[in-house]
Amino acid sequence: MSRYWLGLGANLGDRRAALEAALAWLEASGQRVEAVSPVYETAPREVPDQPSFLNAAARVGSDREPPSLLAEVKRMEAELGRDPAGPRYGPRAIDCDLLLWEGGAWSGPGLEIPHPRLAERRFALLPLLDLDPGLTLPDGRRLADLAASLDPADQPAERLAEPLVRTPGTRGA
Repeated sequence: MSRYWLGLGANLGDRRAALEAALAWLEASGQRVEAVSPVYETAPREVPDQPSFLNAAARVGSDREPPSLLAEVKRMEAELGRDPAGPRYGPRAIDCDLLLWEGGAWSGPGLEIPHPRLAERRFALLPLLDLDPGLTLPDGRRLADLAASLDPADQPAERLAEPLVRTPGTRGA
């Protein structure tokens, strides 16, 4: 079994319910959700004229190789309402990215781990650090140092008090 760190985000509809449905989907598809970060409300980055996001991270155990887990995540996104033809960086009902893998680095068609833009995304780094403050990239860079180098005024992220509800064994919204 391998360990992965996934980033979850949503900015359309009931954002919290979408994140909770994604966790339930992962559990129902045989992944072991070991831990879930607090939720952050974050400003959109590349396309600013859209609703704010809710973001979280999950540490997941899986017997799948990275491409197989990515395929499962893409099925989950589609079933939970993500339009695969939607604009890049645009609004979405759910988003799930494979950010890190305990196996180190992976590069293949349509997938690169660590996520190629992780080091520049405070909305992804903060939830990861809540799960595992000592995380490093395969090249040895500490995620805590990367997060500290990003300007909070440029990338606002507010940690919300209410945790996500986990309902193991259920699928869908």
